[in-house]
Amino acid sequence: MSKICINIAWPYANGPIHIGHVAGSLLPPDIFGRYNRLMGNKVLVVGGSDQHGTPITVTAEREGSTPAAVADRYHQINKKAIEDMSIEYSLFSKTHGANHIEVVQWMFMDLLKKGYLYEKETDQYYCSKCTRFLPDRYVEGTCPSCGAENVRSDQCDNCGTTFETGDLKNARCIHCNNAPEVKPSNHYFLKLTSLNERLLNFIDDKDYWRSNVKTFTKNWLKDGLLDRAVTRDMSWGVPVPIEGWEDKVIYVWFEAVIGYLSASIEYSKMIGEPELWKDYWKDPETKHYYFIGKDNIPFHSIIWPAMLMGAENLNLPYDIPANEYLTFNGEKLSKSRGGAIDIPSVLEKYDADLMRYYLSVNMPDTHDSEFTWEDFETKINTELVSALGNYYHRCLSFTQKNFENIPSQDDAGSKEVDEMIGSALAEYNECLSKCDFKKGIKAVMELSRFGNRYFDSVKPWALIKTDKDACGKAMNNNLKIVKALTVMAWPFMPKSSEKIWEYLGYENDIESAGINAVQSPLPAGQKLKEPVPVYKKVEIEKVKETSEKPEEKEVLGPFSSFRKLNLRVGKVISVNDHPDAEKLYLLKVDIGEKEPRQIVAGLKAFYSKEEMSGKRVIVVANLKPAKLRGIMSEGMLLAADDEELGGKSVLLLRASEDVPLGTVMNCGMENSSSSVEYKEFQQVKMKVSSIQNGKFMSEDIVLPKGHPKVIAAVVDGSEIIPLSDGKGCLATVDGEIKDGAGVR
Repeated sequence: MSKICINIAWPYANGPIHIGHVAGSLLPPDIFGRYNRLMGNKVLVVGGSDQHGTPITVTAEREGSTPAAVADRYHQINKKAIEDMSIEYSLFSKTHGANHIEVVQWMFMDLLKKGYLYEKETDQYYCSKCTRFLPDRYVEGTCPSCGAENVRSDQCDNCGTTFETGDLKNARCIHCNNAPEVKPSNHYFLKLTSLNERLLNFIDDKDYWRSNVKTFTKNWLKDGLLDRAVTRDMSWGVPVPIEGWEDKVIYVWFEAVIGYLSASIEYSKMIGEPELWKDYWKDPETKHYYFIGKDNIPFHSIIWPAMLMGAENLNLPYDIPANEYLTFNGEKLSKSRGGAIDIPSVLEKYDADLMRYYLSVNMPDTHDSEFTWEDFETKINTELVSALGNYYHRCLSFTQKNFENIPSQDDAGSKEVDEMIGSALAEYNECLSKCDFKKGIKAVMELSRFGNRYFDSVKPWALIKTDKDACGKAMNNNLKIVKALTVMAWPFMPKSSEKIWEYLGYENDIESAGINAVQSPLPAGQKLKEPVPVYKKVEIEKVKETSEKPEEKEVLGPFSSFRKLNLRVGKVISVNDHPDAEKLYLLKVDIGEKEPRQIVAGLKAFYSKEEMSGKRVIVVANLKPAKLRGIMSEGMLLAADDEELGGKSVLLLRASEDVPLGTVMNCGMENSSSSVEYKEFQQVKMKVSSIQNGKFMSEDIVLPKGHPKVIAAVVDGSEIIPLSDGKGCLATVDGEIKDGAGVR
């Protein structure tokens, strides 16, 4: 058993946290903490609200309030939002509290006694009209480097130049517009220059750090550190514990990182074990992880380690898995700049586990990632709901309906299932132990896709009619996969995983069951609870981007991706070789328009020219035209392909009846005529299957009389609708193909 101390970046309490905070520094440590608890490790998770500094005072002055009122209000808002996201802390504290102030002042005095702090006179902006020294955010002016207006006095966000006091042109106080003067003021400085070499030695063996963190840190240290002011002229913050310094406070960058230590001490007192914090901060076997955004790297890889070195006998960081930025419309999410998608608003519409899943698969771990509502909808509906949620429900509902209890398994079990679970677990452990959460969730989803394929392969809906005992053993194997998925998914999506765990009949919780539950045998005879789907499809309201109707809104519902397609019945009227590609045909296809469409198709390996000529087909008529090997293609033919199922068949789809060319195969829905990108077409899930006893694969489906033996259908989660013209003409294929073959 190991001890892990997880330290989470402290969000400013000047506004609601947004999805950038969650993706960057709040969700990753929760996943890691839950994983370590599954592994049986002792875990301490600390963090809280950063309540001091100018962002709070600026907000307070704008609202006509006090810094304390603003800080406490947003502390409560963010604490609730974090809890609603199922993010668990041992203690979510705050910096404006007696315990934190006491610990900060202790470290300040300790470093001062040991010679790591010294007093120095510096130049500061002073407003004679407001009669006070002005913090960086209270002075704006013109950048001397690029000429940008209204930049802050510490740094230009336009060109990145940093400033010393007096560098800014046309400086003005943001409150009274008075031009401030530059006056001297005494402050304490942290002697970073004396620790430069020790810090270089500290990071020398950190080859397991993310490359962006280690490279960034090394470059800072190679350039040589400068001593840094740890006090400032303000009234809001931790008071400097020295007589005569009552008009100054300790700089927020210095005191906020001490919050990790102060929160650990506070938690220990809170649970009645006041010495517990020493097990995590003074035991060299304990590993410290710091989960932050990339803008916080130097404070955690250089300055905080320097402070810990000066204080002595306190553990240094083991790993700092800093994330990059989650962007929206190409820009970093920011409270101060706007454009933030705050968590309280998001959770009014969407379940926390849905957002946790999307931010896990789209996590900005080693590079920035873009958040879009369209991608959120796609990944939730086509991945989480269709793969994982669908597998959970089809296994549990079928078994509960037909057996009520967990069926027994023979001694041999299924070697294929056991090996796949073992392989997935090994990859999962490798990823999560190294804080590679994006790959970790992919290992879970790959196991769910295997589960769906295995379920289809054993055909329990047919097996139950001929051999119930064999069906029970097959479903035992499926439930083993469900159990493995439930445990492995728990760090990512805890609430939904706990529901599935209950449906399996367990009375304990996943955390107490531990990681060994992934491969432990199922308790045969345990009563199953009647399941309810744990994930629901999302519908995002969008505005159509058309010049004719710029204000028209489209509310996306079931089969929303399919509704974007315009599928038409066509006929191939000419077939030629592509002049620059051996595997491509150049076709002319009549889809009932004035002129035939030119379509480039990669079908030479499957159809001869003679077979293609005159063939009836189904065409994606609104696919955005694109050049394929130098020739424009104005559509695409739909074909069934069973390669993913181990087959080698590719069969073109056709209408089951001799309907007029141009007939729209829209399943009776109102479909779009706007052009779509190929990636949008890929979001549509269509499959081909033979019809047996009125079922499309394992699902009931309504079909007209005299329907063909093999049909194509559109799949949207657990909903299936035959691909048709809405009047009885279905899409089918000529020839044999494996059930479940996809359409491309």
